[in-house]
Amino acid sequence: MTENMPDTVAVGIDIGGTGIKGAIVDVTTGELLTDRKKFATPEGGKPDDIAKTVSDLVESLGDIPASASVGICFPAVVRHGVTMSAANVSKKWIGFEAEKLFESVLGRDITFVNDADAAGFAEVHYGSAKGKGGLIMMTTLGTGIGSAIIYDGVLIPNAELGHLEIEGVDYETKAAYSAKEREDLSWKKWAERLQTYYSTLERLFSPDLFIVGGGVSKSYEEFLPLLHLNTPIIPAALRNNAGILGAACLSTMKTTFLE
Repeated sequence: MTENMPDTVAVGIDIGGTGIKGAIVDVTTGELLTDRKKFATPEGGKPDDIAKTVSDLVESLGDIPASASVGICFPAVVRHGVTMSAANVSKKWIGFEAEKLFESVLGRDITFVNDADAAGFAEVHYGSAKGKGGLIMMTTLGTGIGSAIIYDGVLIPNAELGHLEIEGVDYETKAAYSAKEREDLSWKKWAERLQTYYSTLERLFSPDLFIVGGGVSKSYEEFLPLLHLNTPIIPAALRNNAGILGAACLSTMKTTFLE
């Protein structure tokens, strides 16, 4: 496999609460050069167990060029390779030297980033915001609200904008897709909450573009037309590959995000 690969390859790994996905990527085009592999996240989501699963996944990808960089994204605030929070995984990740663990297990230097940051970066480089400049804000509507901020191609990491306090509450508890499901809200009622959320972001940040990701984004025609904003708002394009692509791309471009 190695002989047929371009020089611009990297490995992207996306660790989630239920599944761990990965592939070899051509970072110039955003093309997956292997099938996307998916392994179940080990029960309990402990560091050593997840690291072993990531190692098995990387091995399943076949021969990887020695020069290929590796990017891993994870559902946590990540500061200088240390996970500062934990969403849907073991609390043992809080304050944990995650990047060092994966480098030890894989025997390679890696780049370790937040999963929403990776997805947002991918949308700017390969997806719905490709070729667009200015201040771009990506939000993922799912169990919670993930967020990423990219300004002229530079990622400002670890924006936890789902946790903005609006109307006296952590607003992802009202506006995440899980709230729609939990309260059996109509698209119209849910869109009213999204209107409050995005209007607040608009007032605070004056962005040039909103991107909406998460599984519900495939149903964007049900709710995005109900929003009335001054900022354009569009659905994400990369779906389940966004984290993989963003992690791989960031691993080759260490100077394109602030630490």
